[in-house]
Amino acid sequence: MQIQARFQLEHPGFSLAVDLQLPGAGITVLFGPSGCGKTTLLRCMAGLTRAPRGQFIVNGAVWQNDAGFLPTHQRPLGYVFQESHLFGHLSVRGNLRYGQARVPADQRQIGWDSVVELLGLGHLLDRMPQGLSGGERQRVAIARALLTSPRLLLMDEPLAALDAARKNEFMPYLERLHGALDIPVVYVSHAPDEVARLADQVVLMQAGRAVAVGPLTQIWARLDLPLPLGEDAGVVLRGVVAQRDLAWHLARVEFDGGSLWVRDGGHAIGAAVRLRVLARDVSISLAPVHDISIQNSLPATVEEIAGDYHPALALMRVRVGAAPLLARLTQRSAAALALQAGTPVWAQIKAVALIG
Repeated sequence: MQIQARFQLEHPGFSLAVDLQLPGAGITVLFGPSGCGKTTLLRCMAGLTRAPRGQFIVNGAVWQNDAGFLPTHQRPLGYVFQESHLFGHLSVRGNLRYGQARVPADQRQIGWDSVVELLGLGHLLDRMPQGLSGGERQRVAIARALLTSPRLLLMDEPLAALDAARKNEFMPYLERLHGALDIPVVYVSHAPDEVARLADQVVLMQAGRAVAVGPLTQIWARLDLPLPLGEDAGVVLRGVVAQRDLAWHLARVEFDGGSLWVRDGGHAIGAAVRLRVLARDVSISLAPVHDISIQNSLPATVEEIAGDYHPALALMRVRVGAAPLLARLTQRSAAALALQAGTPVWAQIKAVALIG
């Protein structure tokens, strides 16, 4: 399964030119700063913006090519905007029924009960949109989109209008979608924490171009890309919970490069999880350091050193087994340790976030 997206579009002061081959499953995040073309690309996928030259094929179904163009209402897709756009005169149940009614009963592939349970809406069905929080309204909007049984779900910064508390409330429901949906999701974001928690695949956008495309774990570890991460620079690792220390409320997660102790998130032994390690939380030494508070220290090899967002800083990628880590240190420290590609080192990891 695969999504093929090729669009060329010219506007005064802006152009879009992309040619993408994306997985036909999982969550692909379009990431980049405001104005880089993320939403324009999403609108081209939806047919809301028509690129004069384009091809869009979703798992074998042709929605646009040189021979034809399916208008939006004929594309089996769901679209979730920054604002929920619920019908104010309908209850939650009524909004969901509206979405479901767009699809004949014999063609419905996503069931009412499963969507209501997935997004935690059972106790909200008789409420009116005016009585819902921002996060609850977005959950209803997603459920309404899913009940159209789409073959593609498009999401345009659905957390942008939420404050921090509502984002934290809403994020677990998005993470549930990750494991529960068999349809591809294309998700627009400029927030690194959202990308780290949700993405399987990342498309890095800049000035209307896709400057990098690949799995999250690879893209986030590259030093040659214009990633606007700043203090959020770091990597995402995939691992498995191997041990729980109930006395100290910790869990040991094994990954391709070894294992790390993290705060226990309550996951069962054997559960697949994501770990986020920020570069600012990794220090480097030439030999093992004992009698310190840092619990995680792993042998590594320096792969690459690059400049960082301030001239005093360096960003370094080290390899721990098969896994990459990033470390932020001063240029002075890198010079004092004579660090260069190939240098064996120890990576001391001060903090690890278990994010899903």
